Amino acid sequence: MLRRILPVLILFAGVGAFLALKETRPIPHPVEARERVWRVEVKAVNPADHQPVLSLFGRVEAPDRVRAAASVAGRLLEVRVRDGDRVSAGTLLARLDPRDLEPRLLKARAEAEKERLRHLHDTEALEQERELLRLARVAVERADTVQSKRLASISSVDEAREQLARARLAVTLREQAIAEHPARLATLQAALLEAERDVARGEIRAPFDARIGTVEAAAGDQVQSNQTILTLYPRDGLYLRAKIPGVYSEELRQALAAGERLTARGRHFGRPVSAVLERIAGEADARGVDALLKLDPGSDLPLGAFVDLGLDRPVAESTIALPFAALHGGDRVFAVSEGRLQGIWVERVGEIGTDRDGGLVLVRSPDLASGTRVMVTHLPNAVDSLKVEEIR
Repeated sequence: MLRRILPVLILFAGVGAFLALKETRPIPHPVEARERVWRVEVKAVNPADHQPVLSLFGRVEAPDRVRAAASVAGRLLEVRVRDGDRVSAGTLLARLDPRDLEPRLLKARAEAEKERLRHLHDTEALEQERELLRLARVAVERADTVQSKRLASISSVDEAREQLARARLAVTLREQAIAEHPARLATLQAALLEAERDVARGEIRAPFDARIGTVEAAAGDQVQSNQTILTLYPRDGLYLRAKIPGVYSEELRQALAAGERLTARGRHFGRPVSAVLERIAGEADARGVDALLKLDPGSDLPLGAFVDLGLDRPVAESTIALPFAALHGGDRVFAVSEGRLQGIWVERVGEIGTDRDGGLVLVRSPDLASGTRVMVTHLPNAVDSLKVEEIR
């Protein structure tokens, strides 16, 4: 009997202990629901005129680069410069062997002198041949007279007329040679000028203050006509070619047409670099349009160097400069009013400075009045009416 009652007693004892513990448990305090407050940094804005900066990445070029080539085939006697040398205007850079050039000059001079002597001889011979023509005419008249009196044969008259025809032909040919003299002399003088030009070009001199780009031949080389010996470019004629996004091209064209001076500044291996926008290409592609910026003469950058620059764009009126963290989604900022966020759509105009020197983004919106307090802390979960607290 005890074995049957004992499990029941243990069950009731457990239930009783549970009810006793439940009645004696501590009473929890009621939980009060509280809205979370986000601490943010706020800035009071003031619309003003700013000059945005366009970041560029360009390559140094020299549009006026000169390729010094051999005027004629010959042996290169000497080369006096090396790659990268700086030279002044008129400096002798290279020289062809004059023995390959002077014979052509001497031959051209001899041909021109020969034509002058030939013309002088033709002029003197023409007087004599005209005298022979006169005598031939007299002989024909005498032969006709004698033959009319039946004192001479007809063959003698024919011989006199034949001599007259030959004299006329000789005079005609001599007059033709004299008439062709100016054309022949002009041809020979042109050849002489070409020979003198080639001799003068045998000494390659710098046409301006320049820097040597590359030397492609050495002393002793046998060069062909128009073969490049070296290249050089003006030291004050360096340009930076950079791609400008198409969205900014028309704005910059209008600024150039209006005479605005747009300057770009940057650094190349720690050295300051400055350039001025000079022109924009007339063709564009998917990446944008090419722009040429003239580097300051003191830049002295090597051809082909790549440079990062910031180009000043035309002044943007009534814009607000904000940290990049203030932008949410690229075109939205949040104003703080009575401790809550209010979203405002903005137009992104450009940038000031670069990320390295604390760049700012320029925005414009009719809803951003002077004194509006804008959140400059980036909150990924920022939404309208979110409660915030300003960091003092």
